[in-house]
Amino acid sequence: MESATWPDIGRMDDWARGDSPAHRLDARAKAVATLAFIVVVMSFPRREVSALVPFLLYPVVLTSVSRIPIGEIFRKMLVASPFAVFVGMFNPLLDRQPAAVVGTIVISGGWLSFASILLRFVLTVWAALALVGCTGIYRLVAGLERLGLPRVFAVQLLFLYRYLFVIANEGARMKRGVDARAGGKKALTLRVYGSLIGHLLLRSMDRAERVHRAMLARGYEGRVATLDRSRFRADDGFFVFGCLTAFGVARAWNLSAAIGRLVLGAAA
Repeated sequence: MESATWPDIGRMDDWARGDSPAHRLDARAKAVATLAFIVVVMSFPRREVSALVPFLLYPVVLTSVSRIPIGEIFRKMLVASPFAVFVGMFNPLLDRQPAAVVGTIVISGGWLSFASILLRFVLTVWAALALVGCTGIYRLVAGLERLGLPRVFAVQLLFLYRYLFVIANEGARMKRGVDARAGGKKALTLRVYGSLIGHLLLRSMDRAERVHRAMLARGYEGRVATLDRSRFRADDGFFVFGCLTAFGVARAWNLSAAIGRLVLGAAA
């Protein structure tokens, strides 16, 4: 793929073609479970860290069962990680009130909230990537539409994903052109970046017009068309029920603290 230096988003479609118990689950079941997972994770207090750790089990199991390379997942998360770091990087400076003590080390509330933001980022993005990786964007969007998502939003979500490829390819070609004209010298200055972004927008709009005309010529009717019209089976219901139960238990009780107390009690 031309945009190999980008986060290789085309690999997501390759993962979705696999055959595993996670792949065979209905897209609606996985979407409901993942949405509930994200809602529960984001519902914790801003300084909570230990209670979030057990939630790592969901994306780890989903990724492992789907046989999706964890290294690829982490590489994609790194692309968006600067945003999470930027959101919480000032917390340790703004909130210096002591909140926890580990041995002789006093940890302020700012550091706890910063760690909580990073952990939530890892949990939610990992779960979302695993969902797309074991479902595929077409099956996922079709499942969301069958769950009640308005068709216009479903189509826009599909186009948003697919146009990442268009922008990546156009950007990669423009960068190669700049490098070829630079003669080995540093050419990507701030002024050049501004010009590239403007030209990239114009090229993307022109490409969008051509793509739209090609879609109309092929009979596009404004809806998500999929060949796989899966049915919601008993296994899907058990999966959703098990996930919701596990999330509810982990939200109601701090499992990490409970396990720690058991270990310390057994050691004593």
